[in-house]
Amino acid sequence: MEKLRYRQIHLDFHTSPVIPEIGARFDKEHWQKTLKDAHVDSITCFATCHHGWSYYKTEVGDMHPHLDFDLLKAQFDACKEIDINVPIYLTAGVNNLEAEKNPGWRELNADGRLSAWTSSPIEPGFKSMCFNTAYLDHLCEQIKEVVKLFPTCDGIFLDIISQSQCCCPRCIEDMQKNNLDPRVEDDRKNWADQVLLKYYKATTAAAKTYDPNMRIFHNSGHIGPGRTDILKYFSHLELESLPTGGWGYDHFPMSAKYVKKLNNWDIMGMTGKFHTSWGEFGGFKHPNALRYECAAMMAYGTKCSVGDQLHPCGLLDETTYNIIGEAYREVAVKEPWCDDAVNVADIGLISVDALSKGQKRNNPADIGANRILLEGHYLYDSLDENMDFSQYKMLIIPHGVTIDNELKAKLDDYLANGGKLMIAGNSIVDENEKLLFDIGAEYCGSSPYYPDFLQPAEGFMPSFGGTPFVNYAGTQRIKMTDGKTLGKVYDPYFNRAYDHFCSHQHTPFKPDASEFACGSTKGNILYMANPIFTLYSGYGAVIYKEYAINGIDYLLGEQKSAEVSLPSTARITLTEQKAENRNILHLLYANTIGRGGEMQLEGGNMSTTGKNVEIIEELIPLYDICIKVKPTISAVSKVTLEPQGEEIEYSVTDDGYVTMTLKKLQCHQVIVIA
Repeated sequence: MEKLRYRQIHLDFHTSPVIPEIGARFDKEHWQKTLKDAHVDSITCFATCHHGWSYYKTEVGDMHPHLDFDLLKAQFDACKEIDINVPIYLTAGVNNLEAEKNPGWRELNADGRLSAWTSSPIEPGFKSMCFNTAYLDHLCEQIKEVVKLFPTCDGIFLDIISQSQCCCPRCIEDMQKNNLDPRVEDDRKNWADQVLLKYYKATTAAAKTYDPNMRIFHNSGHIGPGRTDILKYFSHLELESLPTGGWGYDHFPMSAKYVKKLNNWDIMGMTGKFHTSWGEFGGFKHPNALRYECAAMMAYGTKCSVGDQLHPCGLLDETTYNIIGEAYREVAVKEPWCDDAVNVADIGLISVDALSKGQKRNNPADIGANRILLEGHYLYDSLDENMDFSQYKMLIIPHGVTIDNELKAKLDDYLANGGKLMIAGNSIVDENEKLLFDIGAEYCGSSPYYPDFLQPAEGFMPSFGGTPFVNYAGTQRIKMTDGKTLGKVYDPYFNRAYDHFCSHQHTPFKPDASEFACGSTKGNILYMANPIFTLYSGYGAVIYKEYAINGIDYLLGEQKSAEVSLPSTARITLTEQKAENRNILHLLYANTIGRGGEMQLEGGNMSTTGKNVEIIEELIPLYDICIKVKPTISAVSKVTLEPQGEEIEYSVTDDGYVTMTLKKLQCHQVIVIA
C-alpha cells in the first residue's frame, strides 16, 4: 500500500439544496493550477455530504438538485491527470435527506427526542442516524457504488462515526432479544457499542468489495486512547485537531504521541485553514499559524492535512490556497527528514483516557501532564497499559488511574528492572484504599479540606516559592515512615461554608504544618499526594508546573536526553531514522495569544456568542539557543541545519552528549545529527 502523502487537503462540501448552480464555475485548468501552485499532493473530495446529497451520478442516493454534471468525476479526473491522490468522502453518522425520507432510520434518545446537532426540529442542524436500522444497508450500498465507479480512488473517508444510546423501535427490540434492558443506561451503552461494531464490520467490508487493499478511515474526531479494539477496521489514522476550532495548540501533540505508539501506522494530522472551525466561508487563519501547525505535524511524526470547504460554485478560493501554499512549500523540502522517523523518548506517560477505554476524552489529568512535559521540553510518549514499558527511563501515572492486578504486575516488573515511577494523587491506592507501592509512608485517606496548602521541601520548592501555596484539589494524606519527604501540608482553619467563611475565596492556612507530607520518594518511586497534573490543566499556575518538574527532574536525574535554552512555549522532539543512521531534532516556536470575546453571531458552530481563540500571528525569532542532546546513533560525524544544508559547530562530551548553539530559530528548525 502506498504511503500517505505529506501535503493533503480535506475539502468539505456540505451544500444546501436551496443553493443554485452547484459546481457551475468548476474549471479543470484552474483547479489543477491552484492545487499545484499550493504544493498539494492529495485532496479528499466529496461523494456525499451531511445534507444527504450526492455529487456524482448515483443510482443509490440522490444527486444534488442543482448539480447537472458529475462533479466528483470532474474533480477526480483533473487530479489524477497531474498525480494528485483523491480519497473520497461519504457522510455516515448524519444525513438530513435520508432522515427526512426515512424518519425511522433516525436515532431516538431515551427521553423520546430525535437525536440531532440541535435541540429543536425548527433550528438548523444535522440529524443523527441509527446504524442498527436499514440506514446501514443504504450506506453500504453507497460505499460499494463509489468504489465501483472510482476503483482507483485513494481511500474511503467515512464521517461522524458514533452511536448514541438509541431507543428507536429496532434498538429496543434487539436489546430485548439480547437480554439487555433499555431502561438501564449501562445496557444501552453496551448495545450502542455492539451496534457501532456492526457498523465498522459492514462499512469496512463494503469499502473493500472490489479491492481488499482499499484504504478506509472512520472519523470520530480522533482515536481515543484505549480504543485499540476498533483499529483493525482502519488502514491509517487521521487526527482531527483544529487549534482555533476548539482543540487548542496542545491537543495535537497529546493525540499524536499516543497513536504513534500503537503500531507502524501511517498517520495524518488534520488542521484547518479557517480562523475558527469547519464550515466557515471567508475565514482565514494567518499564514504563519498554518506554517507552524504543519511544522508541528512533521515534528510529531505525521503527514499534513488542511481542512477547507469548497464554495458551492466549485471554484477553489485563491486566498486559501495562497496561505496553504506558504506552509506546504516548506513541508515539501523537509519531507526527507520525516520519512520513517521513530520518536525518541525518556518518559512514558500512562494515559488516564486509555485506562478508561475511550469512554472519556481529553481527561484533565492527561492534558495537564502533557502540557507540563511539553513546556518542560521532555522527550516522552503517551501510553496505554498494553504497550512496552521497558524502553523508558521513567513512567508517569497521573491522578485518576485505576491500577488493576495485571497493570500492577507489569509495573512491578518494570521497577524490578531499574525503571523509575512517578505517581500522583489517588492512583497510589487500590479500590480498598491500600497502598500499591512502597513509598516510604503510610496512607491515611483523603484530606477533608478543600483546598489545603503545600510547602515543598528544598529541591522540590518552585523557584519563586518558600511559603505554603494553595492546593485547590486537596491531598491524599500520608505520614512519613522511611522515605524522603517532598514537603509539608498545611490545613486551613476550616472549609468554606455559609456559617463560617473567610474573605472572598477560601480560608487561610493555620500557621503550623499538619502531620502529613505533600509527597514522598523511596528508591525508584516518587509520589505527589495531590492531583498536580489535573490542577495544572485547570488553573495553569506556574508554581504547580515547577513543583511537578522538580519532581520529574529529581527522579530522571542525569538521564535526560535533551536540554534546550528555550521558553516554555517552545516545543522539541527527537526522532531517529534508522536506515539513514541519523537523529533528527525538531525545534518549534510560536507565541500564541488569546483573542476574541463574546458577541452576537449567526450560524452553526459559532451560533450565538463568540469565544476566545488561541491565535498565532507573528513568528518571533529566538537567538543563541544552547542545545545538549544524547544521540541514539553509534557515532556522530556532522550536525547540519536542514533544509538549508548548513553544517554547524558541535562538540561531544565525555558522556556522549552533543552540544551546540543554534544562532537563530524562527518557527521551525530541523537539526540533523549524523
